[in-house]
Order: sequence, then structure tokens, then C-alpha cells
Amino acid sequence: MKLGYCSITWGGVVGHPQGVTSVKDLFYMTHGSMRDAVQDIASAGYQGVEMFDGNLAEYAEMPEELEEILGTAGVELTSVYTGANFIYADILPDEMHRIQRAAELAARFGAERLVVGGGARRAAGTTDEDYQRLGAALDSVTDIAESFGLLASYHPHLSTIVESPDELDKIMRLTRIGFCPDTAHLAAGGADPAAVIRKYAGRIQHVHLKDFQKDPFNFLPLGQGELDFPDIIAAIRESGYDSWLMVELDNYDGDPRAAAELSKKYLDKLLSN
Repeated sequence: MKLGYCSITWGGVVGHPQGVTSVKDLFYMTHGSMRDAVQDIASAGYQGVEMFDGNLAEYAEMPEELEEILGTAGVELTSVYTGANFIYADILPDEMHRIQRAAELAARFGAERLVVGGGARRAAGTTDEDYQRLGAALDSVTDIAESFGLLASYHPHLSTIVESPDELDKIMRLTRIGFCPDTAHLAAGGADPAAVIRKYAGRIQHVHLKDFQKDPFNFLPLGQGELDFPDIIAAIRESGYDSWLMVELDNYDGDPRAAAELSKKYLDKLLSN
């Protein structure tokens, strides 16, 4: 298995300001420097990086700069993360336009995978039709990804309509998209991450590893929280998945590079056993 790291730690996540008045431009972004992120990720010993669609869009008119950043560091762009509401019929075409752009940029810069989260929670409450719409939209995401030679996977996420194990089961029956387990989001939603990985072993196309502390709520570097990573890694191995493991940490009070190094040291020891 190859190890990669997500660039979100270098600045957190925001939405592109153009998205306030133009849904088709509502990319995810991190405010941090991609050059610093990639250099730090490489220095910590990782081979790949996952970026947000909006950070790639920043390089659309100057692709040689991102290619130089990746090439100099010797790091691959493994995957691109995007997302949408997916349940509102009026804006869905513009959301799909943006996802198509994300897939196009991912392929342009050599990524293998498109990772997507989403499924909005309505103020009036979630309906069964919302899951039907989300499932159909995720099938469309899969079609878009495949048209660019990418593997698509769905990432359950807090604040969406796919948080709990029951909600995950519901959407997995309604779509053919691959599965990206995020260990911390699964745990925060009430699941045993290793059990979920075993249940959907045949659907796994991508993996996010992140540690978690319930009280006070916090995402942490690997080995610093409450999750049973020996069992999680065992479940991944049992599934037959033998590809990228992407370490992710949404926010960190200290140095992002130090956090990446902490997780790498822990994961190296775990994988060597």
C-alpha cells in the first residue's frame, strides 16, 4: 500500500467566494500554500497528495506551476475531493458542471481518483426522495469520473444525510459509486470503522485515515485519538484493497508538517507489524 496525505491541513477548508452567487463555481478550497503543503508532505515521507477541486482550479491557467511543484517534490497527485448538495433539482445541473470541471482538472494533472461528499440536510427534514436523488446523482458522478478515466468514490461526512451507519446502508443500496471510508467521520457518526470496511469490502475504491476523539470532539493525527487502527488496517487488508491510504487531518493547532510526521511514524510502525 502507498501512503499519501491530504492538503487540507495547510489552511483548513472554505468555499470559493464566487459560489455565493454562482453555484457552478462553488469549489472547495484550502487557503494554505500548495507549494508548502506538497513540500511538507514529501519531507514527511508520503508519496501522494489529495487536493480540493478549487485548489486545482487555481492552476488551470498555469498548469506548469503545479506540475513543477509536484515534480520537484517527487509527489503524485493521487486524488481530488469535491462535493455538492445533490438533492435540489434546480441547481443540480450547475453542480454537475462543476464536478465535470473537477474531473477534467484531476485527469489533467494525473490523478487517478475523484472523491465526493455531500447530500444536503434540509431545514424541513430529510425525505426518502432526498436519498433517491442523492443516489442518482452519485451514479452521474461515477459516469463523469469514468469518462475521464478516474475512479469515483463516495465519502460519508458529518453534516450530510449520510452520517450514521443506517444512512450509509441506505445510500449504498441506491448507487453504484465506490466507497471511500473516512475512519473518523464513520466513528463520529456512530459506526465501528473496521466493521463498516468489512461490510463494504468489495466497494472500497479509496481510503481516508484520520483519528478521532469524542469528548471533547476533535480530529487528531493517527495514534493520538481513540480509534482502533490495528483493527482498521486489518480490515483493509482483509478487503483485498492494496492501494493508496490517504491520511487526513482537517485542522491542527500546531505545525501541519509535524502532524503529518506523527501520523507517518505511527502508520509505518503499524504497517510493519
